[in-house]
Parts: sequence; C-alpha cells; structure tokens
Amino acid sequence: MPASTPPSHARAVIIGGGIVGCSVAYHLAKLGWSDVVLVERAQLTSGSTFHAAGLVGQLRSSANITQLLQYSVELYDILEAETEQATGWRQCGGLRLACNEERWTEVRRQATTARSFGLEMHLLSPAEAKKMWPLMQVDDLVGAAFLPTDGQVSPSDISQAMAKGARMRGVRCLEDCPVEAILIERGRAVGVRTAQGEIRSDVVVNCAGVWARQIGAMAGVCVPVTPMQHQFMITEPIEGVAAGLPTLRDPDRLVYFKEEVGGLVAGGYELNPKPWAQSGIPNGWTFKLIEPDWEHFEQLAAQALERVPALETAGVRQLINGPEAFTPDGSFLLGEAPELPGFFVGAGFNAYGIAAAGGAGRALAEWIVEGVPQMDLWPVDIRRFSQHHRDAVWSRGLTIEAYAHHYTMSWPHEEHEAGRPLRRSPLYQRLRDGGACFGTKLGWERPNWFAPQGVEPVDEYTYGYQNWFAHVGEEHRATRESVALFDETSFAKFMLLGKDVEAALSWICSAEIRKPPGACIYTQMLNARGGIECDLTVTRLAPDAFYLITGTGYSVHDADWIVRNIPDGMDVRLVDVTSQRAVIGLMGPRSRDVLAAVADVDMSNEAFPYLTWQTLRIAGAEVWAMRVTFVGELGWELHVPAETALTVYDVLRAAGEAHGIRDAGYRAIESLRLEKGYRVWSRDITPDNTPLEAGLGWNVKLRTEEPFSGRDAVLAQKRDGLRKRLACFTVDDRETVLLGRETIYRDGERVGWLTSGGYGYTVGKPIGYGYVRRDSGVDRDFVLSGRYELEVAGDMVPCAVHLRPLYDPSNERVRG
Repeated sequence: MPASTPPSHARAVIIGGGIVGCSVAYHLAKLGWSDVVLVERAQLTSGSTFHAAGLVGQLRSSANITQLLQYSVELYDILEAETEQATGWRQCGGLRLACNEERWTEVRRQATTARSFGLEMHLLSPAEAKKMWPLMQVDDLVGAAFLPTDGQVSPSDISQAMAKGARMRGVRCLEDCPVEAILIERGRAVGVRTAQGEIRSDVVVNCAGVWARQIGAMAGVCVPVTPMQHQFMITEPIEGVAAGLPTLRDPDRLVYFKEEVGGLVAGGYELNPKPWAQSGIPNGWTFKLIEPDWEHFEQLAAQALERVPALETAGVRQLINGPEAFTPDGSFLLGEAPELPGFFVGAGFNAYGIAAAGGAGRALAEWIVEGVPQMDLWPVDIRRFSQHHRDAVWSRGLTIEAYAHHYTMSWPHEEHEAGRPLRRSPLYQRLRDGGACFGTKLGWERPNWFAPQGVEPVDEYTYGYQNWFAHVGEEHRATRESVALFDETSFAKFMLLGKDVEAALSWICSAEIRKPPGACIYTQMLNARGGIECDLTVTRLAPDAFYLITGTGYSVHDADWIVRNIPDGMDVRLVDVTSQRAVIGLMGPRSRDVLAAVADVDMSNEAFPYLTWQTLRIAGAEVWAMRVTFVGELGWELHVPAETALTVYDVLRAAGEAHGIRDAGYRAIESLRLEKGYRVWSRDITPDNTPLEAGLGWNVKLRTEEPFSGRDAVLAQKRDGLRKRLACFTVDDRETVLLGRETIYRDGERVGWLTSGGYGYTVGKPIGYGYVRRDSGVDRDFVLSGRYELEVAGDMVPCAVHLRPLYDPSNERVRG
C-alpha cells in the first residue's frame, strides 16, 4: 500500500499535524497503540506550529497543569537523543519581571505556588536580573523571578521529532489528506472521510488548531476556539545577545523576548487584540502568514524598546503575524466531547501550545487509552464549556477579552465583562436594584456581594482585602445571627427518571441512595481509582424519579459523567431542568420563623427534619423546599417555578423584615462554608482525591456489601492507609490574605499546598484547606502533632491545624 493511501481501519485517527497532533500520536504509540493514523490537510507543522515563537514556560495556577508542562520539558530533554532528530531545545531558563508593588506581590505569590508544585523559582533584585539579562533597562523594576528549567525550542523541529518517534513505533502520518466528514454511527464517532478515502476507527481526535471549531462542527461538537492574530518581530543580530540568554517576560509592558541566532524575538499581547478569519479560514492556508500590521504592533514595539533600548538601532528581519487558536478563558481544551462518544479534542492552546504539547499529548493519549483521564484535568477539560459557546460571535467576545488579559494582572476574585449578561435569574433586576455586584459562572449572572446604600457595587481589585470585604462580613453575620436570602438559581438541576433509576444511582453514588421519597442525600460519585468525579445532592421525588442538584460550573461535566456511567441496559434517562426552576436559599437561625409565617405546612423540626424535602405553597406558588445547607446554619433551599420566583422572594423578604433579613451573595457563602469545613469540587475535592483523604469517609456506604463505582479502591485505601489527608489551617494574623496554593510546611518540611483560602468572619481568622502529604503515610496523629507554617508570597506565617470544623462541629445549628 502506498504511504499516502489511507488504511481502511485504525484504532485512532488524529486530525491535525501540528505539535499537539504529533504529540498525541507519539504518546499513543508509546502506550502500545501502534495502529494509529495522523491525517494532515497539508504538511506537518504547516498550520500555527511553524510560526510559533517557541517559548517553553511551565508554571500555571493548577498543580496538574504545571505538571503537564514540566513533563514537556522532561520530554524535550530526551527527544533528540531518542529520535536523532534535531529539536532546537535549550533549557536557558526564564525571567519574569515586576514593575510595581502589586505585580511584585503577584510574582512572589507565583514563587510560592512554584514551590508548592515542586518547581524551582528564584526571586531576584533588579540588579541580579540585569546581570542575567544585561541589555535590559531596569530603572523601573521592583524585582524579578527566575525559573531555571524554562527554555525555548524550535516548534517545527520538535514536532517533527515527535512525528518521527511515532512513526518509529508504527504510526502512519498522511499528508495532503484533508478531512471532509466525521463518520458517526449509533451516536458514536467511528472514523473520518478524507479526500483520499474513508478510515474507520475506534476514536477520532481533533487536534486541528485554528480549524478545530470547524472540525468539531462536522461532528456536532462545540469546540470554542477563535483564531487570533499574534505578532512578534525578529531582529538582526544585536551586540551582546548570545545563545543561552534566558527568555524574558515583561507582563507590565505586555511583551516577551527570546534570543534567536544572535538577535531577539520580541512579541506580546495587546489590550486591543484582533480576531482573524471571522468568516472562515481561507482555502489553501498552508505555511502562510497574515499580512504584517505594523500600526497595530507599534504599541508593543514601543514597550519593547523601553525595556531593551538596543532595539532602537537593531535591524528588523521580519514581523511575523500568524493566527493562533485561543479559547474563551485562556486555557486549552482536552477530553472526550460530551456530545459525541469516541470524539476527542486537543486544541485551543492560546499561544502556549509549544510549552504544553508534550504533557497535553501524553494526558490526552492516556485518556483515550484508559477511557478516563488519569489525573484531575478540570482546568482544561472541554466539559467546562456549554452549548452557549457554540455561538461563534458570543464566544469570540469572551476570547478577545481573555487574550487581552494574557499579561495583565491576574487579580484574586477577578470577574470578566465580555458576553454579559447572558443568563439571568428571575430575581436579577430586583437584586441589582438592591445593590448586587454580580459575577458570572457558565454564563449565569450571580450576586457576589451587596453594596449598602451610597456604595457603588463595583469590585476594586488588589492582593490585599478588597473593597467588598467588610460588606461581605455583614452578610456573613446576618446568616449566622438572623436570616439571609441567597439567589442560587444558577445551580445545575437534573431529573433522573426510569424504572431502573434506583439501581443506577446506587452504582454511581458512594452514599446510600436507597431511601424513601422525601429524602435528600449528599453524595459523591467516584471513578475506579476512588477519586471524586462529582459532588452533589440527590433528592428522591418518587420510586422512579430523583432530582439532582450540582454546582453551576459543573453542569456539562456532571451530566456527562452520569450518563456515561449508568450501567448498560438500564431504563434511565437524564433531563436537564436547570432553567425551569429558580432556587432561593433561606438560611440562618431565624429561617424557620420566616418560612413558618408564609408556608402552608408545619415547619417544626419534628415535622420537617434535616435532609428531607416537602412540597409547600407560598403565596399560591408551589415550592419544593429542601432542608439542606452549604453555609452551616438552619436553612432551606426553595426550588420554585421560574415564573413565580419573584413573588416568592418578595413574600419572604417582607416576612423576614422583623428578623433583620438581608440579601447575601456567593462571597459570603464562601466564607461561611470555610468555617464549616464544607468542600468544593475542583478545589478541595477532585478526581485525584478519595473520600477518605478528603475527610468524607463517613458518607461512603462501606458498611454494606452493595457494590458501587470506586468501592474496591476505597476499601484498599482503608486497608493500606492514607498518604495524604485534607486539613484546615488558621492564621492568627488577620492581615494575612489566603487565596489558595500557599505552601504548607510541617516541622520545616514542605508537605502540600492550600486548595482553598479565605477569611472566616465568625472565627475572626484567615482560613485555608489543603492536603498534608507523606509517602510513608498520614494519619490523624501525624497531622495534628506537627508545627505548621504557610508560605504566603515568600513569607513564612505560623498557623494552626484542625481536623474538625471550626464552626458548629457537632452540627447542632444545622439540625436544630
């Protein structure tokens, strides 16, 4: 068979011969999948890869994504020797500059994060930074950070090396082989039709770069990438520029630099970026560049010149203007599409695909081979996006904003503005009139905090306590001492229906589900490793009907996990009912008094106990009242038909006036839940953490013999012992700001990092949660016996450790 002729079948077809497609092919082959075909519409690396700048940085805000980028460096270190193909890899290190005190705080916090994740990073004075990079002007510098293991690479060469490594293991790479259609049968991707013929396959992998949205559309899959123009200039040789010069990032000036053939590459991220090919990518776009836009680049050139005055007399060899695939939140896309089993995506790398490709290719290959990711990849999981992102125009607006923020300050609690408002609760205008400052989650407008009269409801960002701090404290105290209303309409809500629904839920839930109608059940759903894939409330409505409530941002993820893990042959169907009902949280010690004044049922503890639900009526509206809480107080979630939500809210508000009722937002929920020790999925609990490690073993049905997903792994861990355990940490210094990712030290040894951080207004202290880790084992005595410190922006801060909730550890207030 000629090399260019497609085979009739392969285990996997990879679409796209850029660095990511080549990496997936290489890693699938290393995992034993030699029967793989990579199809490229033109030639390998002819899309965005050939014009990439080639910087390789590693530090990200997620430990696992940082680990992926660290693996890229490890791979690039050995790939040339393995394949005898030049890669251009140089581990020259990377400098990051800070030109003001707030940026210096950010950099110092990044250094702490790096240490948390085991990545070497050094803080430097301006003089020390200049010694490493003599050509730069440092008069405005406050400080710098140096990562010695960062570097740079030739993008085309490293891609060809991975392609060669893949071919050495049996992978076929077909060039000039554009994909014309995705083959779908019985709701699953089963291959592709190319210009050279059909290839049937077990899986299809979309690594098409700027074409990824187009390829996704062929399969009915939402792949929210937008091609953006990205420019950098290449100079002639400059005196004093030598090989081995570290890469340099100057985010305050929005620019970066790297050495190339004795000259410099200088580029950056404009605050007014330009999307490309909004009407479609031109035909025949192969090894092509966009026309240089010197006028648009001038803003970056001016900043680059301020930092490196030698550029003023340097000759410019070329201004590169190439399209790069960006996403609405600035992170890339990995995973199996929730709309189509067998269709995987690795795309949208936001101009750091060269740095991420090694690790991302390995992670996606493992996901394909094992059927599930082998680590928590939520920050890049394609399921973090929803069907709203199918709208290319709406998605483009978010992406433009994300690009513009690439080098701006990464503020704590920052909210972006593009694409808003999209989804609004029926209470939106009433709350806005009442001083709500809204944030957004998966398109929903959600009240974060409420400004009192005379205060503008606008966030003012800083690394210290922000302008809303005292106002959230008042909301917190109202919830603890009287009663507060929370608009929780954005919660994702599903009906799970069918004659086999109890059996299905009993398999996928780790808590006991076989309870009578009227029960509310808090549960996790575990993978085969015992890791927590979902964390939600399950309410039994009837023998064949359950109502599931989960976090706003996890709607697509949790629905996908549930559907994929229902045992074959069971009569069960999942229906998304999120938009049908608003949710009003009525929380606080006076909540029963308020509800009793307006509801038509007995609200006493005996008649309406904790973790039960009832139907009641308020002002003629039918309400599903669930006695559950995420704030650690007596309270109810009131699930109300959307059309009557405003009526119910107004009645509750009027009835609560005598008790000092007030509105409260999600930042109060955060402080309240930290005091109570409630976990948040994607931070404190993830697929990498088991219930035993997270302190949730009490909620796992190990006392019965009933099988459930992850049971064997949890039993084995219970027998063998834990190597990490979630603990709470408090700091007496009230001025310390905990945000998460601060390093945990026990007796001077690094043992983990914080997964969550904030402030508890009742206990009057900063609070953090994080896993204490030790390879030889971690038990209760080990956790409680040590002397602990937290590294916060480079400073060591003494702290106390706790394994019980700080507030109401016996649950008396919740159950009262």
